[in-house]
Amino acid sequence: MPGTCVIGLQWGDEAKGKIVDILTEGHDLVVRYQGGSNAGHTVVTGGQTYKLSLIPSGILRPQVKCVVTGGVVINPATLLAEIDGLAARGVEVSGHLLISDRAHVIFPWHIAEDRILDKTPADGEAIGTTQRGIGPCYRDKVGRSQAFRLGDLYRPEFRGRLEAIATAKNKILSSLSSEGEFQPLDIQRIAADYAGYAERLRPFVADTTSYLLNELEAGRRVLFEGAQGALLDVDHGTFPYVTSSNSSGAGISSGSGVPGRYLNRVIGVIKAYSTRVGGGPFPTEQSNEIGQHIRDRGNEYGTVTKRPRRCGWFDAVAVRYTARLSGVDSLCVMLLDVLSQLSEVKICTAYEIDGRRVTDFPSHVDDLRRAKPVYESLPGWQQEISSVRRIDDLPANARRYLDRISAIIGHPVQIVSVGPDREQTMFAAGSR
Repeated sequence: MPGTCVIGLQWGDEAKGKIVDILTEGHDLVVRYQGGSNAGHTVVTGGQTYKLSLIPSGILRPQVKCVVTGGVVINPATLLAEIDGLAARGVEVSGHLLISDRAHVIFPWHIAEDRILDKTPADGEAIGTTQRGIGPCYRDKVGRSQAFRLGDLYRPEFRGRLEAIATAKNKILSSLSSEGEFQPLDIQRIAADYAGYAERLRPFVADTTSYLLNELEAGRRVLFEGAQGALLDVDHGTFPYVTSSNSSGAGISSGSGVPGRYLNRVIGVIKAYSTRVGGGPFPTEQSNEIGQHIRDRGNEYGTVTKRPRRCGWFDAVAVRYTARLSGVDSLCVMLLDVLSQLSEVKICTAYEIDGRRVTDFPSHVDDLRRAKPVYESLPGWQQEISSVRRIDDLPANARRYLDRISAIIGHPVQIVSVGPDREQTMFAAGSR
């Protein structure tokens, strides 16, 4: 069976883009199936750093076709800027990228909704949207009547529908805004802009569902690239502090249109520690010198937002849950080098909630908020490992740490990363 999927098992930012880039070498297609430009993937190769949001990380391999499916929401201006930026650096996009005509389109009113409605609540803990219009676009997708799919931009009725919906959005947003907070959108300018975007994107637009099914039936090797992290899944994550799509393995088929029978390998990507951006409970968070040390060593600032990430110890309770949820076969541990200077490292193996010890991840955010981590301490390795190229050559304590994570999660660690470059990646025997 020809399908492999790479899924982040934490709250995102697990460095999935690097792994997708490396694994692309053994695949014919790379598929992005959910999320929007709120995802940020960084790939470092040949001394060059590439930051991608909507285009799959496989675009850096010229022999590979990249596909953005209907489960993704697209801001055409952002996508075109990303295409132009890659082209300016010599990365050929034309002929290597397909975008689903079913993908829903972000408009200026979605961004305005994000700004106006994403107010910090009374408890002071905002969800943490990137304010790129992702959530409001998904909301309109579910609501149906005010939604546009990319294919709609080429229909003769597009202009009339846009004017009617934009007029309604102006009224709604004006009524929800404080005085002077919202300037009515220029409907004619939006119509002209989006007509121009549609023409520039026309060569890329296709029925990607049929395309992928045809390619899989022909035996092509397909790599599915998850965005965000499984703990941010709208149905199975730490709701409401989540993204607006299914970012766990549960979203692969719904986002891409590809049945699960075509998947034969699911790789769960995790950091050697935990991070989170925005609001929501984070049981192992270290708001102290340990957390700052991890942040500084790991450069834990958002690829898209530049916001400092919250940092803490590895949470095996959460990762065991998302590994089961996503049907993971093996683990990929990233940024192991970040922990190198610590004399002691900790793994959260259970929670204590209201005096009761639990190893299942809570389904309600209020229970998770009360969870106190139960830690297992292991000795650190206190030596730099960024130049190590074989897992067996890692310090004994680093290998012991990886083995303990593997034992708790219940899956083998087959890939280990000790730096941002492609060459700083180690594979267990027979895992590549």
